[in-house]
Amino acid sequence: MIHKFKQWLGIEGVKIELLIPESLKESDQFIDGRIVLKSKTQLTISQIQLKAVEKYTRGRGNNKKMDEFVLGTLNLEQEIVIPPSKEIYIDFALPFERIKSEMDQYSEKNILTKGIVKAAKSLHNVQSDFRVEAIATVKGTVVQPFDKKSIIIHT
Repeated sequence: MIHKFKQWLGIEGVKIELLIPESLKESDQFIDGRIVLKSKTQLTISQIQLKAVEKYTRGRGNNKKMDEFVLGTLNLEQEIVIPPSKEIYIDFALPFERIKSEMDQYSEKNILTKGIVKAAKSLHNVQSDFRVEAIATVKGTVVQPFDKKSIIIHT
């Protein structure tokens, strides 16, 4: 009984791990990576959702604002049976496209505007953090396993 309850909650269920590069160039169009799936018992995954997300923060103290933008998604809809105590590897290429703010577009005009925009971003504490998230849908469980990894995108 306890075993079925643990499995239903996903406690002894599927573990998912993302293996992605630590950094990319802004000109890259795909994040190439690998998903590692493992479980103590035999379980079936019906789909895996991947997302590239940008967390855009600006301001300081009480005036701090945060937005999140989805830069790309990939749904792997296939049934994957995970045998007990074995690892399953799935390679992927997650398409993504950076969203450029008005300030970023303005900075690309010439060298002078690039310096002005860099100073303005520093003054207003503008930062972008990027991450990749993976969520697996496991048959027979309520809590879905997930993983997220940070990634640096160089401009």
